[in-house]
Amino acid sequence: MSIILLCAGRSTRMSDNHQHKLLCEFDGVSLVRRSASAASASQASTVFAVTGHRRFEIEAALEGVDIAVIFNPFFGSGIASSITAGWRAAQAGGADGCLIMLADMPFISSFDLDRLIAAFKEAGGRAIVQAAGQGRPGNPVILPRSLHQGILELQGDLGARGIIGHSKLARIQVDIGQGAHIDVDTPEAIVAAGGMLKG
Repeated sequence: MSIILLCAGRSTRMSDNHQHKLLCEFDGVSLVRRSASAASASQASTVFAVTGHRRFEIEAALEGVDIAVIFNPFFGSGIASSITAGWRAAQAGGADGCLIMLADMPFISSFDLDRLIAAFKEAGGRAIVQAAGQGRPGNPVILPRSLHQGILELQGDLGARGIIGHSKLARIQVDIGQGAHIDVDTPEAIVAAGGMLKG
């Protein structure tokens, strides 16, 4: 089981002063490092952080965390290119599935990730496992290796929603609470979630 941590986005909703949401801080730690640390502390065998926009600052924030960094030169085409970049790396290592994790979700913990991974293992690696909160599906999500071809064909900015919606595989929801729905795309959202604007 590998985790693909998506860190390549352009933070287009962060206003005009060039702030980057992943460099904003929660409890004195940049959001991207906080997310990477949660992923690294989980039961996943490997973590691949896919970078793109402002890669050098993001990669500097990740120094010392036990992860592999992959630069996606096509990040401007949308989130799909980052998913496929991480997926290829994970599959090269023989992963039976990948947990797709957005780096802008401050309340996802290693405990949450381990619950998702445990559910995937209990299903024999043959189901889609999705985090949920109050009965509503959210993120992260685990995609099994059997979806390989469809993932390689992803395009644009829709992520894996289409694959999840059309797949005939069993779907398992794991309720991790409201953290499954809280991502921070704007300065207001960061402050509301207890973060501090930086970078």
